[in-house]
Amino acid sequence: MTTELASIIDFIRYGASRFSAAGLTFGHSHDNPIDEATHLVLASLHLPPDIPPAYGVGKLTAEERLRVLNLIERRINERLPVAYLVGETWFAGLKFKSDRRALVPRSPIAELIESGFTPWLDDRHVEHALDLCTGSGCIGIAMAEYNPHWHVDIVDISDDALSLARENVAFQHMGDRVAIIKSDVFGGLQGRKYDLIVSNPPYVTEDEYAALPDEYDHEPKLGLTSGEDGLDICLRILDEAADHLAEEGLLIVEVGESEHALNALLPEVPFVWIEFKVGPMGVFALERRELMEHAAAIRAVAAARR
Repeated sequence: MTTELASIIDFIRYGASRFSAAGLTFGHSHDNPIDEATHLVLASLHLPPDIPPAYGVGKLTAEERLRVLNLIERRINERLPVAYLVGETWFAGLKFKSDRRALVPRSPIAELIESGFTPWLDDRHVEHALDLCTGSGCIGIAMAEYNPHWHVDIVDISDDALSLARENVAFQHMGDRVAIIKSDVFGGLQGRKYDLIVSNPPYVTEDEYAALPDEYDHEPKLGLTSGEDGLDICLRILDEAADHLAEEGLLIVEVGESEHALNALLPEVPFVWIEFKVGPMGVFALERRELMEHAAAIRAVAAARR
C-alpha cells in the first residue's frame, strides 16, 4: 500500500493518519498528529519547518521513503518522541539537538523570550541572566540569541543534560555569551547575581508521573519529578533566589499544574501568574523585593521539605 506514497505531503498525511489510528500521545512540542508527522517527515529529509508549501509535492527517493516509513513505525511501536527519533526540535524559532539526555524542549517560556519578556522587562536593565535547571539549554540559549547584550549562565545538576546543552551552545555559536555550570539549584553559584532568573524545573508529582503515557518513559525522570506535590525544587528556588538576584531582579518560574498546590502552600506570596496566548500555563513572576518580604514564610515551607 505504501508504494502509492510519493510526495512530502503524501508522507505527512500517511504519518498523521497512522499516528491517529495508533492513539499516540502528543505532548512533546506538538499537540496533534499532523504537526507531529510534519516534524518527523521534514526533519528526516533535512528540511526546515517553514519550507514553502510548493515543495510539498516534491517526490521522495527510494532511500528517503524507507527512512521516513521506518521512523513512522518506530514512533508507533516504540512510543519515542519525534524529537528523539530525528535528533532535533525547534524552540523559540531556533533548532536544537534533542535526545534522551534531557527533556524535549516544550516550555511556554518560549513565548516570553520571543516577545522580549514584555511587559516584565520593558523598564528593566538586564545584563546577566540565569537559566536554572536548563536541561538541553534551550531557554538560556534562546535568551542569549534574542538579547545579544546579555550574558547568560545555564545550570543543571545532570551531567547528561549539560553535555547536550554544551553541544547546543556550540551548535548555536553561543560560546562567547553562554556559560555552562554544573550546580544543584544555586549550590554552585556562590557570589553570582543576576538581573533575571528563569527556571523550568521538574514539577511533575509522583502520582502524575505514574500516570504519564509511554512517551514520557524515554525522558530522564530527574527532569520531570519533584516530590509528592511537584514543588520540592521550586520551593528551594524561592528560598534561595533572592541571594542571587540583583536589587531590581526578577524571578520567572514554570510549575505547570502545581500552580494550585503552590498557591495553597504560600497564599500570602503575591505570585503573578503570566497569561499566554493559549491562556495560563503555570508560570509565575516575582520581584526580588517580594521574595525578601515573604522570606520567612517561604523558608518555613521550604525547610519542611528538607
